Amino acid sequence: MFDIGAPEFLLLLVAAVILFGPEKLPEFARKAARLLRYIRTMAGSAQEQLSKELGPGFEDIDLRDLNPKTFLQKHLLDEVDPIVADVKKDFTDATAGGVGASKAVTDALNSAKGGSAGGPRHVLAGATPARPLTPFDPDAT
Repeated sequence: MFDIGAPEFLLLLVAAVILFGPEKLPEFARKAARLLRYIRTMAGSAQEQLSKELGPGFEDIDLRDLNPKTFLQKHLLDEVDPIVADVKKDFTDATAGGVGASKAVTDALNSAKGGSAGGPRHVLAGATPARPLTPFDPDAT
């Protein structure tokens, strides 16, 4: 609940001793413990009263289920997780095959750039372009 480490706790303890003094500090600690115990018993009795008034069938109710975030997680997202896992598996299987195919295409293009006898350059060596290439001027843009 509180993210307090050892250095922060020591700093709080030193600040409490300076503010309240060593003679009043045990009294404040007892009052804080009594307040915490009262809040815990009040929350426990409220939970007991809620489950008693809801009647049979709600004996095992958990108050954390009444939080909207945990309610959605429990009732909606838990049912979707297996579907999401299947879709992820299908997607990774499909992309794994695609990676191998793209590597084969890349290898074929690289071997064609090397000027192999059976590559595209051999086929297009005697062909003439349909129209002359337009000169490109980078400063014109």
